Amino acid sequence: MKARQPWPARFGLLALTLVWLAFGVASNVSAAPYAAMVIDARSGEVLHARNADTRLHPASLTKMMTLYIAFEAIKNGEISLDTKVRISKNAAAEPPSKLGLKSGQRIAMRYLIRAASVKSANDAATAIGEALEGSEAAFARRMNRTAKALGMSNTTFKNAHGLTESGHMSTARDMTTLGRHLLYDYPQYYNLFSRRSTDAGIKTVTNTNRRLLAAYRGADGIKTGYTRAAGFNLVASAERGNERIIATVFGGRSSATRNAKVAELLDLGFGRAPSNVAVRKPSAPAYKGGPPPAGKTIRVNLAVRKSLRPKMRPVTNEPENQAVVIAAAKVIEHDIQSALLQAQQDTAAALIAPEVTPPPEPKVVTRLSTSGGRHWGVNVGRYASRYAAEKFLLKTALAEMSTLDGSLRKVVRNSRGYEANFMGMTRETADLACRRLQARQITCYTIGPG
Repeated sequence: MKARQPWPARFGLLALTLVWLAFGVASNVSAAPYAAMVIDARSGEVLHARNADTRLHPASLTKMMTLYIAFEAIKNGEISLDTKVRISKNAAAEPPSKLGLKSGQRIAMRYLIRAASVKSANDAATAIGEALEGSEAAFARRMNRTAKALGMSNTTFKNAHGLTESGHMSTARDMTTLGRHLLYDYPQYYNLFSRRSTDAGIKTVTNTNRRLLAAYRGADGIKTGYTRAAGFNLVASAERGNERIIATVFGGRSSATRNAKVAELLDLGFGRAPSNVAVRKPSAPAYKGGPPPAGKTIRVNLAVRKSLRPKMRPVTNEPENQAVVIAAAKVIEHDIQSALLQAQQDTAAALIAPEVTPPPEPKVVTRLSTSGGRHWGVNVGRYASRYAAEKFLLKTALAEMSTLDGSLRKVVRNSRGYEANFMGMTRETADLACRRLQARQITCYTIGPG
């Protein structure tokens, strides 16, 4: 018979068990709420949703908006990719994840964008916001204006990076909407989100989403996020054939379980989405309730709104000018009277003694030479098929429009193939066209009448 453990040992084991159970319960209680959204990116159709409108902490998914506004600012001419941004103490002091920027340092905007999108660097995100709006608070106001314009009705931003802050909230639906806008509104920058690593100016950084990009076929973005309050978040997009799916997860327990859940949701999306759907891109943001962000580009409207009738030149009342005007009027009146009198005299003379003119001499009309008519042409080669000949005729006509415009493209079949000809030209035009085609390294010769 097995001896019973002494009471202190049994008490220790029991205490350890209770602590483990308490920790498990506490961890479950403190776990971030779960939310998910899956859409067909082509049409925006919702394929799956769970707690999609629950306001939760977005964490670094926030940087999707920071980047969207950065792309918008570049488009509007407010800043360029090569603009050197001065790093503030506030930006340099942001906690990790960070690029490692120093206060007073200057770095190109393109490197800040790369660091924010690939490494999810908080210092880079703050620097972007301050560069565009002067302060992070002003940039947050711009973020909220943009969110409203995009239809993200349940989102409120308080900072550019996504670190937990009271009232800084979003939803799975709104972040999915933002991901779709990034994809379609700024496709020229979308490749940033699929880079496994990139040069961020002061060092090379690796992608926080590299495991899903490597493991899931067709995955090419978009953005990860994590804080204790948010859990492990991810907006992901994948393309297979004609289909593209966007899946969003809030509140993952770990990066591994989050990635597994996103893969499951992407599979669900590809399983439910139709094979062929017309792409309906989302509408561009309409900034209501306030002016759009002010840029540095000045646009001047030079369109003529009203055509004004020219004003008559004013006549002064000075005596010498009046004398000139009166003298000119008298000369004109005299000329008119003289012309009328001469016309009357000529008419009367014609009635009294009409002029007899000799009959006109007969004109001899000779036949024009065909060399001056439009009976010449240019041959540009012989081809194995009518299609090939017609294709080359069209290509040549587009290349030499100045001389071949108005000519007739004609394919003539003979025993040796299909002749490609331009017809209906004068000899001079045909010679000029052939010389110009030869200068373009196109073999040709002129064709005479008959």
